[in-house]
Amino acid sequence: MTDSLTSLTEFRAVLAAAPAADATSLAGAAERNGMLTKPPGALGRLEDLAIWYAGWRGTARPEISAPQVIVFAGNHGVTARGISAFPPEVTEQMVLNFQHGGAAINQLSKAAGAQMDVHAIDLDRPTRDFCDEAAMDEAELLAAINVGWTSVNERCDLLVTGEMGIGNTTSAAAIALALYGGDAAEWTGRGTGLDDQGVSLKAGVVAQAVALHQPKTGLDVLRTVGGREIAAMAGAIARARVLRIPVILDGFICCAAAACLLAESETALDHAIAGHASAEAAHPKLLARLDKEPLLRLGLRLGEGSGAALAINILKGAIACHSGMSTFAEAGVSAG
Repeated sequence: MTDSLTSLTEFRAVLAAAPAADATSLAGAAERNGMLTKPPGALGRLEDLAIWYAGWRGTARPEISAPQVIVFAGNHGVTARGISAFPPEVTEQMVLNFQHGGAAINQLSKAAGAQMDVHAIDLDRPTRDFCDEAAMDEAELLAAINVGWTSVNERCDLLVTGEMGIGNTTSAAAIALALYGGDAAEWTGRGTGLDDQGVSLKAGVVAQAVALHQPKTGLDVLRTVGGREIAAMAGAIARARVLRIPVILDGFICCAAAACLLAESETALDHAIAGHASAEAAHPKLLARLDKEPLLRLGLRLGEGSGAALAINILKGAIACHSGMSTFAEAGVSAG
């Protein structure tokens, strides 16, 4: 069992001291890529992905054999303000669906050969309505971060974090507004299917919350307008960074969690790529802020980690080509 973090101060220190990619492995992977039986650059972005992955795994010829998908679930007190088309009870119902193997993320994890784990966090105790007070106190935030921190399988070689939580696109919008400013409407979308009136109400809630708290740091944003499942995703992504486990980021909510880490440390997401750009309107804007180019654009807006899980096989393909192809010398092919 991974030791839990003892304080937010320790968490910040761990982020600041997290290791970089291995330069020798990066150089070795780039050299190998130049010797493979293909024209230079013929595999496009797959080549860059393979070299990036090799650097984090510490070998010039890596494999992906043990991906992990973790879905975190939490409930949000702000749902009392009518900002979701679905009631909070759906969170627990969907957790049961995950546990019984019936959700989309179950199928996509299976297709990718990934271990899938589900962590429901105090569903009977929603965060507080962040239009009235902070969503969590520091102890609650640390506890949620630790759920993510301790859930990462240290033997996994690729991580995807997903979420379930009615109301969490409102939380994600508030995080983005608090971190990057602008107008609340820029960051507020339809979520689970709101009409125009519902989106307008939701944007007002987002603006009210950020104006009330005016948080200054990434962790303060997470504490005041975040959610337990969002904090857990941040904890898991950070733990993967420490272990040099590459991460594929999912949609708007996952990227909001990641943005809080980036606000704390400019290198916090060096081990992460974006799996997809979702149909939630603000997600591409958030990806631009994170400086992440998505692998897929398929109009997905499900959450659960689904887009990132689907992208596992893209990365697997990149690594299979990089590590499995013959070099010109091995194949007896003229390099020209």
